[in-house]
Amino acid sequence: MPTPLTEAFFLPVDYGRGGQRFCLFHHAHGRQPLGSVLHVHPFAEEMNKARRMAALQSRALAQAGYAVLQIDLLGCGDSSGDFGDASWQDWVTDVVLGCQWLRARSDTALWLWGLRVGCLLATDAARQLNETCNFIFMAPSTSGKLQLHQFLRLKAAAGFLNGTSKGVTDELRQKLANGSAVEVAGYTVSPELAIGMENSELTPPRVLPASAAPRMEWFDLSAREDPRTSPITADAIAKWDLAGYATRNHLVHGPSFWQTTEIEDAPHLVSATIAALSTLPQSLTAAA
Repeated sequence: MPTPLTEAFFLPVDYGRGGQRFCLFHHAHGRQPLGSVLHVHPFAEEMNKARRMAALQSRALAQAGYAVLQIDLLGCGDSSGDFGDASWQDWVTDVVLGCQWLRARSDTALWLWGLRVGCLLATDAARQLNETCNFIFMAPSTSGKLQLHQFLRLKAAAGFLNGTSKGVTDELRQKLANGSAVEVAGYTVSPELAIGMENSELTPPRVLPASAAPRMEWFDLSAREDPRTSPITADAIAKWDLAGYATRNHLVHGPSFWQTTEIEDAPHLVSATIAALSTLPQSLTAAA
């Protein structure tokens, strides 16, 4: 009986709160994989909005010859536990577990593919792996502190509609600082999750000695016909350059599908990702 192109399974967890993590594994089509890719999903409702695009991109990568694992982190999607159970370190450890599962199947180049906050989790997890990783960043959050602040503001925005928004964000931060969980837009955020997220920055993990130059492919989406790189993005990419990564910035026309009212696709992002992985950065071409 032929192996299905995509397998769904639960990955047992023997650390922390235990349980199991729901996974989808997309086999590389018709060949030995060119690389192993782990998808790290975004935060809270952005994960649900991005589900379809994550599936489309995963299947496209598999068709291009990459083995792709999608994993629902603790308390997310179809994995065990509640969202409010999770700490930042729980999620980082789940990402490490996914990498180890992929490593047990293949020793090909390892890629961590993050979307939004998933990019922060990917870099934090990479620091706990004893190898140099490649990265795919899609609309990356460069600061966990900023991302958490924007999320807490959703509560303030809801309060604005009924005239109770004043001081809401500060009140939520104080509750978290005092060790209490808070509820925002239907999601319970634990103090441990908030603290870990606030301390996370999109800084490059150390490149191990004797490693080939790892790659970092950065993708930003814009509805503008003439998208431009922001100063924040330029500064972030420069840090990765200095750390020894072969970096490229891709500006792609498309919707911010992780936050649109209706579920939307970004087909140009899918094709741009496949094209980027099919070509080497100039720095590596020159070195070869």
